[in-house]
Amino acid sequence: MPLGSDARAGVAAVAPMLLGVIPFGLVAGASPVAEGLGAWAAVGLSSIVFAGASQLAVVDALAGGGSALVAILAACTINLRMVLYSAALAPYLSHEPVRRRLHAAYLLTDQAFALSIARWPADRERSGRITYYLAAGWVLWGTWQGSTIVGALAGGAVPDDVPLDFAIPLVFLVLLVPVLSGRPSLVAAAAGGAGAVGAAQAGAGPLSVMVGAVAGIAAGVAADLVFDRAARS
Repeated sequence: MPLGSDARAGVAAVAPMLLGVIPFGLVAGASPVAEGLGAWAAVGLSSIVFAGASQLAVVDALAGGGSALVAILAACTINLRMVLYSAALAPYLSHEPVRRRLHAAYLLTDQAFALSIARWPADRERSGRITYYLAAGWVLWGTWQGSTIVGALAGGAVPDDVPLDFAIPLVFLVLLVPVLSGRPSLVAAAAGGAGAVGAAQAGAGPLSVMVGAVAGIAAGVAADLVFDRAARS
């Protein structure tokens, strides 16, 4: 069955991002094996959690002797940003039945959010939104699972001097650049980055992500008000 135009658009939009997702997935697959948790743990984390940064936090917690509860709390703390993503996307999917929204929730990632929030405000045909989202989400999911399996099986064969870890920040930078379309977004990005780094240096751990998110939102709203007031005057 051929893909519709919205599904094709979702696949085409997410395709360039896979260049960063694949090495990130290799790291997520290799890390549990390297820490003695086994390949099945890598596959299970990728299929159930499906969130790279949280998966690595779980591995770090368990490898460091932490309990399963500590690992779960670390993963949930890092994934608190998904609450913000959900709140932003909810108005665009409020007309969808619960089962489709649950489907979308499972596939929610940084990439799926960034693509959707950039497209949907200008998309007058709301019927194609979920199709676009799910097409992009399932391509990401399949790529992530495949990369995880390869990383779990062959991670030890990758030379140590190959900087796969460097792909992790690149994944998020790829998401950031397209949305920096105005001064408020630049202010929000700068404040969010500074807040997250400052919180991490202060020992906030996984909470540094949320500190950065709150700082970025506050700075972006304030900048929008200031620039809008200046423009009107």
